[in-house]
Amino acid sequence: MAKTLIAYFSRADENYFSGSMRYVKTGNTEIVVNKMKELINADTFKIKMKRPYSPAYMTCIEEAKKDLQAKVRPELVTLPSSVSQYDTVILAYPNYWGTMPMAVYTFLEAFDFTGKTILPLCTHEGSGMGGSERELKKVCPGAILKKGLPIGGGSAAGSDAAVKRWLADNGLL
Repeated sequence: MAKTLIAYFSRADENYFSGSMRYVKTGNTEIVVNKMKELINADTFKIKMKRPYSPAYMTCIEEAKKDLQAKVRPELVTLPSSVSQYDTVILAYPNYWGTMPMAVYTFLEAFDFTGKTILPLCTHEGSGMGGSERELKKVCPGAILKKGLPIGGGSAAGSDAAVKRWLADNGLL
């Protein structure tokens, strides 16, 4: 039987929503991941940085921008021992400066995804998938990359139908 992993990076604290800031206990990406966990049988792994970015949004985005420009690979709290047992990896992340957070690169570069199907899901506030699908092709050259699902962060809580359709379209429902 095919096994699926949902690997995700999500940020709570102060976040940007359609022109204003507010604090949240659960990040938008994690909200969507929790919806997926109700629909499919999958293992989950939360990508967590050993030194997280600031809880203040404006400081966080500047820290993330510096890491992107310097191509930093932040140290993670932990990594799975392997991903070899998974056929499909749902990779969920917020759009950080037009691509994936650098911590997601740290995760991806720790494993060989050759022959695995990767389904990217990106939460955003207007920039969609950005260049993350193009970047995934570079970082995971042997993987089978499927069309990603962009979800507006402010719409994460109401994304049930879109998530269900995307999972069904990819043979997971």
